[in-house]
Amino acid sequence: MPDDTALRGRLLVATPSLREPTFHRTVILLLDHGAAGAVGVVLNRPSTLDVAAVLPEWHAHVSEPPRLFHGGPVGLDTAMGVVTIPYGSDPSSEVDRMTGLFGLVDLDAAPESVAPHVGGVRVFAGYAGWGDGQLEAELAERSWFVVDAVPDDLLTPQPTTLWRRVLRRQGGDLAIVSTFAEDASLN
Repeated sequence: MPDDTALRGRLLVATPSLREPTFHRTVILLLDHGAAGAVGVVLNRPSTLDVAAVLPEWHAHVSEPPRLFHGGPVGLDTAMGVVTIPYGSDPSSEVDRMTGLFGLVDLDAAPESVAPHVGGVRVFAGYAGWGDGQLEAELAERSWFVVDAVPDDLLTPQPTTLWRRVLRRQGGDLAIVSTFAEDASLN
């Protein structure tokens, strides 16, 4: 089993063999990983719902596109704000640093007190969660590629192309995987 903190702040990129519709071709930012399990958010599933419909005060402060994102199948009635934290800066007290580059923002806070201290904000409905050993089993099954995250992964204005772009920037075999057809049986 990997070090408990080794996956925190990294990306899980669905392999072509992961055909389950909830996670097919997803890119997940892992916000926490430890002995009790893991928690992350799906970065490339924007909804059609504008943030203004659920959190109007945050609408002007979220990154483009200003949509609510489907963070995962767990807790769909919960909004979670994830921010990027610029290198060398200290976020405001309303931000809980999860990893070096990423944190969770208190969505009850005044956006004006948070926005100047972060690189960008994305709001998610729900999250992806794994119980003790569940993620490790999926990694052993090779359901996920684990790669480094960059702030632009969270804040991309083109989230629907993120799966291909993240794989392509890895080079080598993963760059080749980025060219696979949507239906893996066609490769």
